[in-house]
Amino acid sequence: MHDLATFRNSFDRIAQRLATRGNLPQLERFRELDQSRRREISYIEQSKAEVNSLSAEIGRLKREGADTSEQQELVRRKKSEIAARGAAAETYDKLFRELLAGIPNIPHESVPVGKDATANLEVRRVGEPRKFDFSPKAHWDLGPELGILDLERAAKITGARFALYWGLGAKLERALINFMLDVHTREHGYTEVLPPFLVNSQSLFNTGQLPKFKEDLFQCEGHDLWLIPTAEVPVTNIYRDETLDCETMPVKLCAYTPCFRSEAGSYGRDVRGIIRQHQFQKVELVKFTRPEQSYQELETLTADAEDILRRLGLPFRTVVLSTGDMGFSSAKTYDIEVWLPGQSDYKEISSCSNFEAFQARRAGIRFRSGKKSEYAHTLNGSGLAVGRTWVAIVENYQQRDGSVVVPEPLRPYLNEEVIRKTR
Repeated sequence: MHDLATFRNSFDRIAQRLATRGNLPQLERFRELDQSRRREISYIEQSKAEVNSLSAEIGRLKREGADTSEQQELVRRKKSEIAARGAAAETYDKLFRELLAGIPNIPHESVPVGKDATANLEVRRVGEPRKFDFSPKAHWDLGPELGILDLERAAKITGARFALYWGLGAKLERALINFMLDVHTREHGYTEVLPPFLVNSQSLFNTGQLPKFKEDLFQCEGHDLWLIPTAEVPVTNIYRDETLDCETMPVKLCAYTPCFRSEAGSYGRDVRGIIRQHQFQKVELVKFTRPEQSYQELETLTADAEDILRRLGLPFRTVVLSTGDMGFSSAKTYDIEVWLPGQSDYKEISSCSNFEAFQARRAGIRFRSGKKSEYAHTLNGSGLAVGRTWVAIVENYQQRDGSVVVPEPLRPYLNEEVIRKTR
């Protein structure tokens, strides 16, 4: 959510920056509504001044014993008009605020301008893709052959875009969750939380999923409850309508949760395997910071997510998203993309974003420094998407005989060095 006064007073500058995100025709509607509202307010202020002048005249005439019925009738008409025009101004104001809720965040000046992902800018690349002496398989072939991934039975149980893990496949997923949480809490300084997996509509509005992305969510019929699309939603809302102490910032939280997305806008994308699922697991990193520290904290949050890939020995690259490719609530986003040899491509495994005060203003999250209170900046990123990390390990560590070598950091969690076919 944008600051209403700033949006009105700096409309042209903000509109110019927002235009870099793509076509935003509703911005002209804002101008129309604001001009209509200002016209009503101007009329009201002028009419109130006239009423005050008439009231003074009525007082003078009464003292002189003169008839004031004509002036009193005019005052009544003016007051009636003021009430009607005041209601119109409130209506314009309400429409303005409703439209404002659907306007995305303003891109930071350092974000590259572009209409889509083709304008994203690679900032670093870590690790070299492995050179295989055989043709590497994709996880949708290798997983079922090892007996650790079953997509057919998952489809029977629920439908398309769900997965069933068996044996060491399930254990690998659990190992990754524990490994990520341990690294982030023990070495990166995050506090672990376990939030609810259902949230109310206000929580989703606060983080920017509602109303714009309703079609991407799963709602519980008959209840104001939604399955979370990411732990960002419940974790960010922990401090809804609260004021944090400046001395405690940055507040750094991490959480494991399942995530649920309808993927309404992704028809035909990543239909094979488990890259794009309706249900998946994720470890999320969330920060609450002071405005002046938020961009440095974005860099460290991104580095914390990258550290998981470094430890697992998985090649990756990090790109900064262009204005036309970034998310609705974000002011700046880094995507971390892991190399998948079975698909000969890099795939997103984490998005790390600074939302500045956009979410905090919706959620009423402030911090106090002395007597001054202002909105915090919120940040989050996947640390990491567990299913995609599972895919990256299976594909990058596969062997000629179809087995998969377990990366050393995960061996204490799995008590296995190699995943072989057991079923």
